[in-house]
Amino acid sequence: MSSTAITTLTESLSKSKLSVRASTEPLKPTGALDKYEFVDVTPVIGREYPNVQLTDLLNAENADELIRELVIIGELSQRNVVFFRNQNIDIEQQKKLGNKLGVLSGRPKESGLHIHPTVTTQAKVGSGPEIHVITSAKDKRLEHKSDLDVSQFSSREWHSDITFEPVPSDFAILKIHTLPETCGDTIWASGYEAYDRLSPALAKYLEGLTAIHEASKFKRYVESLGKTLHDGERGNPENVGTDLRAIHPVIRTNPVTGWKALFVNKNFTRRILELTKDESDATLDYLFKLVNDNHDLKVRFKWNKNDVAIWANSASFHNGTRDYDDLREGDRVVSLGERPYYDPNSKSRREALGQKKRIFGFQATQ
Repeated sequence: MSSTAITTLTESLSKSKLSVRASTEPLKPTGALDKYEFVDVTPVIGREYPNVQLTDLLNAENADELIRELVIIGELSQRNVVFFRNQNIDIEQQKKLGNKLGVLSGRPKESGLHIHPTVTTQAKVGSGPEIHVITSAKDKRLEHKSDLDVSQFSSREWHSDITFEPVPSDFAILKIHTLPETCGDTIWASGYEAYDRLSPALAKYLEGLTAIHEASKFKRYVESLGKTLHDGERGNPENVGTDLRAIHPVIRTNPVTGWKALFVNKNFTRRILELTKDESDATLDYLFKLVNDNHDLKVRFKWNKNDVAIWANSASFHNGTRDYDDLREGDRVVSLGERPYYDPNSKSRREALGQKKRIFGFQATQ
């Protein structure tokens, strides 16, 4: 990307006054979900509610209180992703829940549900453009049409959803309804814990830096099928056009928790703008390695039919395993949040919880 193009993109983003939260005061839990049985899947990330139907939460008299608490549990209690087994939630209810998660967490009024730019290639349109069909059939077509003549590495697919948009996702809800006989899991990694794995000197260096995220591969994909990208509004007035690029902070403050999280990903992040290209490449390689090589900041979820996962894109990464040949398919709703920001007064998760950081191969004090 040329320096002129970067300057133009930076100037256009700096002029925007939309998609800013009215308040960045962290939300506080009320204990509304404490009566439900749950299991924390790992010490760092992942929580499962084995006996909860999401439709019961949606239909409860205190639905807003319960769903707001779900937002906080998903983020403030260091969980990042929450799992629900064998759900009866339908597509319209899934969209309703996606909207409520955003509204009750305090998202800007301009933000709604995302419409993916490749929606023009989607055969299943009766459910509305806000439903993005996650299908291995499309994954295989995208791989086949790719012009990247490189070896296959699963680590290349680590991402947070749609960070190529100026206003990316806060939450996503995925319900898997078609599964291969075996495998097809999804892995999530904590952006909070990734930040806490940085040495204090490196963390200070990265704070305030910005990076460009882009998804030109989607344009190549739809054009290979004789179609064009959806260039209309994609859930927010700032998410328009076919130039799928955005600039975001390398270290992001999560607005629900007030905690710092690493916010670069292998799939969409291309360049740290304040560095030379070789400096940026070396820095990003290390940050990607930090996520990819640390199994203890991840959780792996084995799907059963009609299971649902809800995760916070603002503080996590995920990656589907490509270890199957049969069809794997589900419906995803992506809620939009705010333009990402960095607050120098925010804390890390471990700092906020009074825990020691884990760097240099051992637990270290601040």
